[in-house]
Amino acid sequence: MIIRRTAQIVLIGLLAAIILPGIPPAHADETKPAENLRMQLVLDVSGSMREADIDGQTRMAVAQRAFNEVVDAVPAGTHLGIRVLGATYPGDDQALGCQDTQQIVPVGPVDREQAKAAIASLRPTGYTPIGLALREAAKDLGTGETARRIVLISDGEDTCAPPDPCDVARELAAQGTRLIVDTLGLTLDDAVRQQLVCIASATGGTYTTAQSADELADRINQLVDRAQDTYTQTPELVAGSADCAAAPLLAPGVYADRERFSEHRWYRVPIQPDQELRASVSIALDRPVNRDYGVLLRAVHPNGRELVRGTDAGSGRTDVLSTGLRWSAASETDSGNADSAAADPEGSDQEDSGTGSDVPGAGSDTLGAEAALTEVCLVVSNSFAGPGGAGNTPGMPVELTLDLVPASPTPDSPGLGRGWLLLVVLGLAGLLTGVVTGWLTRWWGTVWKEN
Repeated sequence: MIIRRTAQIVLIGLLAAIILPGIPPAHADETKPAENLRMQLVLDVSGSMREADIDGQTRMAVAQRAFNEVVDAVPAGTHLGIRVLGATYPGDDQALGCQDTQQIVPVGPVDREQAKAAIASLRPTGYTPIGLALREAAKDLGTGETARRIVLISDGEDTCAPPDPCDVARELAAQGTRLIVDTLGLTLDDAVRQQLVCIASATGGTYTTAQSADELADRINQLVDRAQDTYTQTPELVAGSADCAAAPLLAPGVYADRERFSEHRWYRVPIQPDQELRASVSIALDRPVNRDYGVLLRAVHPNGRELVRGTDAGSGRTDVLSTGLRWSAASETDSGNADSAAADPEGSDQEDSGTGSDVPGAGSDTLGAEAALTEVCLVVSNSFAGPGGAGNTPGMPVELTLDLVPASPTPDSPGLGRGWLLLVVLGLAGLLTGVVTGWLTRWWGTVWKEN
């Protein structure tokens, strides 16, 4: 779900996992799954695919050739299926035409001859029920421990909404099936591009175009290869709560959640006095939002006192917002002020927030006698708002990365910043500078000029 700017601030060490008495924290599963990669190619076979505008060939002929090449090149162990839409109903009854989607190759080990025969039989025919085809493709892929991939190839907009395909993509992403949809456009039409971009963005996929037969085959093969390389790298699904007390307890790892406009999502992280918490969050803007927005990540003491915060803001020219923070008990001890926030390595905002906390029960009378922390609360907030037509359900994709490493307090200063020692050092430096400058000036006047 969710990448580019994130790499600058995501700190993934995963060096230690903390197991505390009671309910153990959730762990992001990093073991390589036993199941095979499951993919489905979804091809638009609607009437517009008759257009002969790609290398002098029809879009359908180019897509069939590309599919045959992909079937030949599918890596061993991949379970591949093919679903089509608009392939069988030639009539004018839209109600019937908008139900026209079939799986012509079931998801499983590829029978190359069967797949090529099914592809060769396709003829451009009817309507374009993309939303329905995506829903059915998700059912074809089933559920499991790894991500499922769909590659959607289309040359036009959905002609059957509702369901709107972008809404369907958000709905599928919110179901927790780890479904990723990559989209390929066969035209440069802006409306088609916007719809395919929206589908891909909602599920953490990619969008691209293909304007030749070779380009289309290359693009599909790239998507299959990329899925083969990355399908095990999926975040653990988690649901943040409305307050810290009910928040899920998380171990180091990478987690995925959803957050609505202007919502606060809380999580808890167990921590020991000799550890440093490092956390980052990225929110994908998978739908239109109003300009001038921000995302806020805070580490909060269970009594409500803010420890440190990280912020990021945008003006509408980005599709991902990310921020991070780090905190340890040692950083507060070294600062000499238990009420001040720890330093954020990303230069983010820091302030004392003894007031205004979202956790009830915080007060100045509790700050002087705090016991050693065993948990830190994390809260992800946003200041997004949508235009009139933007939906707020499901929430926007959130990726949260946590790490616990040995604390590394700032080393003590060598003591050159003040007092008599500083004056002596500065005096000697000035004297040396004067002597060197005088010698150079004399040399210039007596030696250089004479020669």
